Amino acid sequence: MALSPARILASLLPATGCGDMAELELSHAAKPASSPSRSPARRVEVTGSAELSSTPDRAVLTVSVTSSKESVNDAANSVTRRLEYILQTARQHGAKEEDIVVTKHIEREGDFYHMQAEVSVVFLDFKKMEHVRSVLLEKLDKSVCVGNPQFSHSEECLSLLRRRVCVAAVETARLKAKEVCNVLGQTLGRPLLVREEDSREWTCGQQEGMALPLTLQQKVGQTTVCASARVFVTFELRPKDGTRKNL
Repeated sequence: MALSPARILASLLPATGCGDMAELELSHAAKPASSPSRSPARRVEVTGSAELSSTPDRAVLTVSVTSSKESVNDAANSVTRRLEYILQTARQHGAKEEDIVVTKHIEREGDFYHMQAEVSVVFLDFKKMEHVRSVLLEKLDKSVCVGNPQFSHSEECLSLLRRRVCVAAVETARLKAKEVCNVLGQTLGRPLLVREEDSREWTCGQQEGMALPLTLQQKVGQTTVCASARVFVTFELRPKDGTRKNL
């Protein structure tokens, strides 16, 4: 977590009002002379910032199968056999039906029928995905093209990252305010205001200068997302017990 310098404003006002402003406040409120005046607010204002990162939580593996035959049935059967093996392998490694998409396309060119099927599988376990890819590359012929995995972040993953970095920035501000109170001999009270002033997201993975071929961890690191947040927080400033008694 990266921390930035704090912008701090502490307000230590006397317990009772004085001068023209105090007289104006009492006059406007039209309170009896015997009513005690309210003490001005005592507060400490700080800013806090934080930066966090998140690796992708999903990978899409795309596999395509092609066949060209003089008979449309022969082309379909050739593709279907390989397609069933691909789906079976994916299911055996934890792929769910709702995470599997199959598309098929057939066309005729001269005396031949060309059929293509494409399978896209979403994996949450990257090691299982890599094992499936290795098995398909080893067992199937050149009519099957196994693509490189595409890593990405789900919306839930990004939402969690945004919440975590905002909370971390608020915690940074609270710790700074607490240290200020210790220096001033005061006690940190309840928060009066929390405002997020800035938030950013960007891809922070290393993109250049990496030797090929990339390892699985290097591929994942290339799509790491970073997020930062800056908040402004106002806390009550309370005197310690000994200070309150003296007042």
